[in-house]
Amino acid sequence: MTVTGHDTETDTVRALGGLEDDRASVRLRAALAIGSTPDPRFVGTLVERCAVEPEFFVRDMLTWALTRHPVSVTLPQLLREVRSEGTRARSQALHTLSKIGDGRAWPAITRALLTDADDEVARSAWRAAVVLVPEGEEAALAALLATQLGRGGRETRLSLSQALVALGDAMAPAVDAATRAPEPLVRAHALATQRLLREPDAGFTLAVEEAKRVVALGGHGGSHGSGRPGDSAGSGEGSGSSGSSGSSGSIEEGP
Repeated sequence: MTVTGHDTETDTVRALGGLEDDRASVRLRAALAIGSTPDPRFVGTLVERCAVEPEFFVRDMLTWALTRHPVSVTLPQLLREVRSEGTRARSQALHTLSKIGDGRAWPAITRALLTDADDEVARSAWRAAVVLVPEGEEAALAALLATQLGRGGRETRLSLSQALVALGDAMAPAVDAATRAPEPLVRAHALATQRLLREPDAGFTLAVEEAKRVVALGGHGGSHGSGRPGDSAGSGEGSGSSGSSGSSGSIEEGP
């Protein structure tokens, strides 16, 4: 049986309609279909859907579909989305930019995004920043990221530690300074991040426990030489309990 251009067009139109289906499985298959037959005309629809899609695995497929399209088409639309008022739109646009990895997106990774009040937006910005940062600007990025140490619950702190570790030795001065911060949560998070740089295989939980002990004893750890970042810092961004983002209080929740 011969597949005609009309048949392909019909399939794509059907897939676009599937993105609006109430069933997540249908939306997932629709995103897969669109990514499997890229067409620049549908980039806008994919970007718009990213901003409202409630299911993580569908959003991830939408991102994959966008990466299958020409960067010349996707990049301008994603750069507009990072300035959106919607938190999900900003977060998913940043996530997609990190997957595309085009350095022309770097100027869009602003201080405002890296310190965004929404944890998901900030986490996406951190991941995008370490992918897109130009050579020679790693230390400045690390200094900015270090201002967020101690923030949020476990997943947020893990994301920040992973981003700092990805910068390698460039993170050392800023994180070392944070080990002497007055806030116990900041010191503990900085110490845990240092250990992840030295021992990527140690895991985030062990690094946090060691940091708690040091802080409880009134120490700050200091620098312990340089290490090489691994592909993954810790146990991954799985589920975990959220902690307080304040600068005081118990450190039992840890980074």
